[in-house]
Amino acid sequence: MRKMIKPCGLHCIKVKHLGVTLGSQVILEDINLHIHCGSLNAVIGRNGAGKSTLIRAVLGEMAHTGNIEFKDRENGRIQKMKIGYVPQSLNVEKQTPVSVYDMIASYQSSAPVFLRKSRKVKEKILEHLSIFQAEHLLDKQVCNLSGGELQRVLLSMAVMDSPNLLLLDEPVSGMDQNGMELFYRTIYQLKEAYDLAVILISHDLEYVRKYADKVILLDKTVLKQGSVKEVFQSREFAGVFHTGEEPFMKQEGSRQEPEAVSGVCQSDVNGNKS
Repeated sequence: MRKMIKPCGLHCIKVKHLGVTLGSQVILEDINLHIHCGSLNAVIGRNGAGKSTLIRAVLGEMAHTGNIEFKDRENGRIQKMKIGYVPQSLNVEKQTPVSVYDMIASYQSSAPVFLRKSRKVKEKILEHLSIFQAEHLLDKQVCNLSGGELQRVLLSMAVMDSPNLLLLDEPVSGMDQNGMELFYRTIYQLKEAYDLAVILISHDLEYVRKYADKVILLDKTVLKQGSVKEVFQSREFAGVFHTGEEPFMKQEGSRQEPEAVSGVCQSDVNGNKS
C-alpha cells in the first residue's frame, strides 16, 4: 500500500442527502456525512436501521438519491473513489478446491492462475496476508478456513490495491476475542499509517469506544454523529440502546494508543517510520 507522509487535512468522502427507497418503504433518508482521510468511522444502530444498506449504496450496489463525492487530497477536485470492501460473510462451496493463493491471485492477474505461480504476485499476497497475521494460510483451501481466518484473508484482499476508502460490514463475525482485538488494532494502525478512510459497521460497542475516531448512530437517518464521547453520552444513544440515564462511557480522558501490530508501517508527519 502507499505510505502517506502526512494527513490530507480535507474530508475525503462527502455524502449529501442520500436516500434509499424499496418500493414504498423508506430504508434510508437524508443521510449527510463527512468522512475524513485517516479516520475510523463506526456506524452503529439497532438491527434494521439501514447500516448495511448504507454500505451497499456507497458501493453503488443500490440505487439512491443524493450524492456521494470523493475529493482528491492534492487539489480538492472530485474524482472516482477506489474502494476496498469486506462483507459480513462469504458463501464458499465446501467442495471447491481453491487455495487462498488461487483466490487472491485471480483478482491480481489477468492470466489463469493455474498456468503458473508468479513470484511477484505471491510476494505481494504474502505481504498483505502478513498484515493480518494470516500468511500461514496461503496454501490452505478456502473451504477449510474458519470464519475468522476467512475474514482475515478478505481483509488482506481489501487493502491490496491501496483503496481510498475501506468499507467493513461487521467484519469480525466468526472471530474469537483474540482475533477481534487483532482486527481492531490492525485497522486502527492501517488508517493511521496510510491515511485511509474507514467506514465500519459494528455491534461491538466496547471496541467502538476504544478505537473509533467518529461514531455515526443510524436509524434510517443519522440520529447523532461525532466523537465517541459525544455520541455515547447522547440522549439518542440512550434511546436506541436503552442505557437509561447512565452514560455508556467507562473512561474519561484520552484513549491509549494501541500497541503496534507487526507488518504495519507507522509514519509520523515527517515521514519517519517507527
